[in-house]
Amino acid sequence: MSGQTQSDLKSWGDILNPVEMQRHQQVGLLGIVALFVLPLVIPAIYAIYLSSALFFATFVMSWDFVSGYTGEISFGHGLFFGVGGYTSGMLNLHMGIDPWIAAPIGAVAAGIAGLLIGFPSLRVQGPYFSLITLVTPIILISVFRFFPDLTGGELGLVSVGTVEKFSAIGPIPSPGFDPYSGYYLALFVFLLALVIFVAITRSDAGMVLTAIRADEISVAATGKNPAKFKLFAFVLSGLVGGLAGAMYGHSVGGFNVSELLALIISIEVIVAAILGGIGTITGAAIGGLFFYLLRVFMRNIEFTIPVVNVPVGEIYFLLFGIVTLGFLFYLPEGIVPRLVGEWRARSEPQAGEAVADGGKSRGERIVEEWTDDLRELFGGERR
Repeated sequence: MSGQTQSDLKSWGDILNPVEMQRHQQVGLLGIVALFVLPLVIPAIYAIYLSSALFFATFVMSWDFVSGYTGEISFGHGLFFGVGGYTSGMLNLHMGIDPWIAAPIGAVAAGIAGLLIGFPSLRVQGPYFSLITLVTPIILISVFRFFPDLTGGELGLVSVGTVEKFSAIGPIPSPGFDPYSGYYLALFVFLLALVIFVAITRSDAGMVLTAIRADEISVAATGKNPAKFKLFAFVLSGLVGGLAGAMYGHSVGGFNVSELLALIISIEVIVAAILGGIGTITGAAIGGLFFYLLRVFMRNIEFTIPVVNVPVGEIYFLLFGIVTLGFLFYLPEGIVPRLVGEWRARSEPQAGEAVADGGKSRGERIVEEWTDDLRELFGGERR
């Protein structure tokens, strides 16, 4: 491999040294325990919000596994969410298949979609790959509208069954009527996806995917087939994303284009992954939870803006976009990489070493960079 690729792999190994890995695992374990205990102290409505956030975070992780690790940015990842959800919903509505069986079939259908789209798409790179992934869900939406008897058209699927039973462990109340059961269902799917993705990305396969992002040609020179690894990532991402879409539709969501296939969903997934930290999986999980819950919080604020006399709830999406943009500017590297960097800086102080940023806060550095950019734009010189 090239020097750049080797350097990239070495830095990744440094970040995951045994001592820091143990600390991160302890923090992660505390977070998981908190997620299990949380429903005991929150009202039912918040359990529903958290369920939706967990499904969304699962979907964000599936995007990060492909785009964050291979560097091939997918702008139409909502395709898998929609294929999994609609396949499961149609099987239940038109054929009477139990949701517990229909949902895994929907996940397999999404995985097959990943194979069918990924195989030809991954032969191209850069903007061409992104364009193909962007157009595909738009085509699928048009197809769905041509067959309203099967897909429900604009209204989506109605009267679809909720997950009510699982023969292996006995009856479970429907999450639609028992928000807490729905929450633990969402938590199970979230943790399952997290374990799978973390295990793979920490394995040799994950190292190869990271190397592909750094230098695909060098990976091919070692005798490995980058296309095979990227296709594997695409199919697994489709499986997990499809499962999240199916379980979301059968529990806390619905089966319609606006919730499963709209372009805004694919955009939100990318923004959430960037907020958490691309190429980290745990960052994508945290970013997905943070992004979704922040949007819900702003939507439910009961406050009227004094000057314009407009309730926050009516323009929450505009304000949410502004706040998100601020986070992207302030934390371009993502929440998790930022926290890990600060953690390492505090735990490994370098005595007598000069501070590279002059001791300035991150906000001060960003303002200074913007000032330099404006000065250069108008013909001045950067400081």
